Amino acid sequence: MPIRLVIVDDHPVVRDGLRGIFAGDDAFEVVGEAADGPEALVVALRTAPDVVLLDLRMPKMSGAEVIRRLREQAPGVHVLVLTTFDDDTDVLPAIERGATGYLLKDTPRAELCRAVRAAARGETVLSATVAGVLADRARASGPHATGPRASGPRALSRRELEVLGLVARGATNREVASRLFVTEATVKTHLLHVFAKLEVKDRAAAVAAAYETGLLRPGAAD
Repeated sequence: MPIRLVIVDDHPVVRDGLRGIFAGDDAFEVVGEAADGPEALVVALRTAPDVVLLDLRMPKMSGAEVIRRLREQAPGVHVLVLTTFDDDTDVLPAIERGATGYLLKDTPRAELCRAVRAAARGETVLSATVAGVLADRARASGPHATGPRASGPRALSRRELEVLGLVARGATNREVASRLFVTEATVKTHLLHVFAKLEVKDRAAAVAAAYETGLLRPGAAD
């Protein structure tokens, strides 16, 4: 079955370009488009896509708010942010509200298609720039950071850190399993444990939490 996709961007030329990319590939089906936040919610709830490809700064409602409402009203829909904004005031709210991934609009076509496939599987997809933003936030927070996680997350095991580090670099469950010589089921189990310990609900939030608390640092998955 093709991946059902909704494209959300307030610029018609961008929507046209993205539609052209996916319309030429039988692996995808563009089932709807929207030009602002409220329309995005209506279209997504009506069409039940696998992935919503979402810009962040739009009229009437922010992308972050769209993500939050979709998580509440259609938790099975994965949101992949595609935007030109890569500072932490944009990245962090989107990840914290439940975006499956975050890419910039200069992402090459082939990489974008791979990212949508990964997002449809619920796998975290972060551009290198965005991963760097999360790492910078972790360094800036330091050991004296305050906030809901300042008391420190429950300790992750060495294997859980290995799994999370690979996920942070964009690896799929299959790729993690191959790298660590375990089964995909084992990888999923490790991730469930990570989610519970970090008090998050998905892969993207786990990666964000790990950077914020210093559990992951640049190069940790190498």
